[in-house]
Amino acid sequence: MTYQGVLTKMETEFASPIQYYLVFENDFINMNQLLDKTIGLQFVKYQCLNCSLNKPIYRQGVCKSCFFDVPQAADWVMRPELSTAHLDKEDRDLEYEKKVQLQPHIVYLANSSNVKVGVTRKSQVPTRWIDQGAHEAIEIVEVPNRYLAGITEVALKDHVSDKTNWRTMLKNEIKDENLVEWREKLKNFIPNEALDYFIESNSETNLEFPVLKYPEKPKSLNLKKEKQYTGKLVGVKGQYLIFDDNTVFNVRANEGLVVQIAVGA
Repeated sequence: MTYQGVLTKMETEFASPIQYYLVFENDFINMNQLLDKTIGLQFVKYQCLNCSLNKPIYRQGVCKSCFFDVPQAADWVMRPELSTAHLDKEDRDLEYEKKVQLQPHIVYLANSSNVKVGVTRKSQVPTRWIDQGAHEAIEIVEVPNRYLAGITEVALKDHVSDKTNWRTMLKNEIKDENLVEWREKLKNFIPNEALDYFIESNSETNLEFPVLKYPEKPKSLNLKKEKQYTGKLVGVKGQYLIFDDNTVFNVRANEGLVVQIAVGA
């Protein structure tokens, strides 16, 4: 069976284990069903997720010219504290920015390689945690806009990490943490503007990933350079495909690549 389409981040379904779907324009693949099967990946061309042209992808699935133009790639996306829609101030597209920024946001703690703080729209819980490969997570603050979430994250970054070590996450070298205790410990560092939105009482969410075998020394596949790769799929975690020879492929980091996927026995 052969499929072809432009890569976008895998869609997920919160289940035990997490269900993963690679979605193309006219087809989709349930990646869980491909575990223990041989998969061939072949680079075909580029397709910018904004203009659809065959131009090298710069970042976030779009070509260089689109990256510096579209609102989806503005600085406030990666740095929520730069959000300005609550001030009625436009960055690139005020209508879009109001739609995204002026909705409930969550500041959370997630444990994927270590305990980290992060921000996501409330509608993206638990999707965001799945994408990061977190085996446990908890909401600590729910605010009405992205700016408040951003300044809260900035304040907490002085006391807890905001990064995930992808190798540690993929090797599953993790330990369980009491995230309720972490939440209480970090409460003292929440900015006054967001303190009223602190979540006093909730519990951890635990996540289980479809992995048969974790890589001992994960090596990242550069499909643009290698052009093609074949291996046996043994797991999916975060947005990574894990193969039995320790090769891992970050689907989200390769958005905008048109690939051909051949599924063997």
